[in-house]
Amino acid sequence: MFGQQTPTLLVIEDSDEDFVALQRMMKGASLPHRVERCTDGDDALDFLYHTGKYIDNKTAPRPSLILLDLNLPGTDGREILHQLKQDDSLKMIPVVVFSTSSNPKDIEACYEYGVNSYILKPIDVHKLKMTIEIFSKYWFGVISLPDT
Repeated sequence: MFGQQTPTLLVIEDSDEDFVALQRMMKGASLPHRVERCTDGDDALDFLYHTGKYIDNKTAPRPSLILLDLNLPGTDGREILHQLKQDDSLKMIPVVVFSTSSNPKDIEACYEYGVNSYILKPIDVHKLKMTIEIFSKYWFGVISLPDT
């Protein structure tokens, strides 16, 4: 289903608390994937374009899937999404926005830019756990991701 390599999830999330919760809850799904994290938009672009500290492909493998927060320091998630979907070498990577913003303009803009899914971050911990389990099972257990 995934080709020869373990799929890599790139999480672009500035909140340490959200990232720790996400990791903990994804481990419960017991699905094969590697998780990489960038904490701001500029770091994410370095990761994706193999610049700065990510010049080595081993420290910055091509992600199979990107989980993107919209409100990031530096280059925000909207700009990252727009840039990714304009780049022929990166536009095939599925992007899922995971945001607290329920603003219809944000949701509409993300779909116009080509996001594959938009998930609202639940505040309730039980709903968050269920959302992350469904996300993990769907993206790493049900569908076929493009080969990296």
